Formats: sequence, structure tokens, C-alpha cells
Amino acid sequence: MVNLHLTMLDFFTPFITIALAELGDKSQISIFLLSSRIKNHFILLLGVMCGFAIVDGIAIFTGSWVVTLVPREFITIIAGVLFLVLGLLMIFQRIEPDDESPKLSKNTFLLGFTAIGLSEWGDKTQIAGALFALEYSPFVVFAAVMAALLLLSVIALVAGKLLAKKVNPRVTKRIAGVIFVILGIVSFL
Repeated sequence: MVNLHLTMLDFFTPFITIALAELGDKSQISIFLLSSRIKNHFILLLGVMCGFAIVDGIAIFTGSWVVTLVPREFITIIAGVLFLVLGLLMIFQRIEPDDESPKLSKNTFLLGFTAIGLSEWGDKTQIAGALFALEYSPFVVFAAVMAALLLLSVIALVAGKLLAKKVNPRVTKRIAGVIFVILGIVSFL
């Protein structure tokens, strides 16, 4: 009975902590905004979860020192540039939002993967996952972190999809673009 209690503690401590820390984070905002523009939500979710799995998995399974391998400032600059470019493309792109371009739908997985992979490297949840793995079973911590991120990502996807149905696609495209530009600018501060 003690072993089951410890395993549940190993799972729910990181699950709750990561879920609360990630709620409203830039990655969830990105997923929300991308899902309002992309029709293939399942492929987007796969890309997002692969990004989370790699970034957080590396941290969890190799320990907290991993976040020092690549300077956080470097990743922050790349993420900021990515958010700025995506935002500006969304604001100034002439393609109608209803007609998702073949290029965008072919790259849906890569878009989700890259957005998460870059924005999460050195993020508080990656560091927290690495620290939890020092105290709890890394496999249980990984499962808990991924479960929390999946739950929040699905919520963000559904909310973005609902927004796309309720609001004019041109408006959501412009709002998403402005928010991405703001996220890009903030990452440089």
C-alpha cells in the first residue's frame, strides 16, 4: 500500500504543479492560436506533444543540467524571432483564412513541434520536470508531465477551434498575428 501511495505522489505532485505552471503559458497560447488557424488539429496535437516529449523528456531523463547545454538566451532569441515571423506572416498574409494553404497543412506537425520545442527549451516547466526527476521516478515524472501537457494542449486546441467557428477568420488571424508578435517582442525583454 505504501508503494502505491508513493507512486501516486510521484505522479500527482508533478502533474498538478506542471498543469498549474503551464496554464496560460506562452506554449498554451501558441497552441490556442495555431488551432484557430489550422484545420488538422490531430496532426497539430501530435507535433505539439512530440515537441513536449523531446524537450521535457531530455530534461527529465538527463537531469537538471540539460538546460545549461544550450544557453537559454540563444533559444530565447530563436523563439522570439520565430514568434515575430509567424505573427507578421499571419498579419500580412493575403491568403484567405478559410482556405488553409497546402503548404501550411503539410507543415502542421512541424509547426506545432517547432513552436513548442523552441518555446519550451529552458522554460520553467522543463526545469521543474528535471528537478522532479531528481526526487521521484523519472518514468513516472515523464508520464505525469506529459499527461498534464496533453490535458492543457487539448483544452487549448478545443478552445481555439471554437474561437475559429465563432469569430470571423480574418479577425482571428490578425489577433493571433498580433499576439505572436507581442510574444516575440516580450521574449527579447
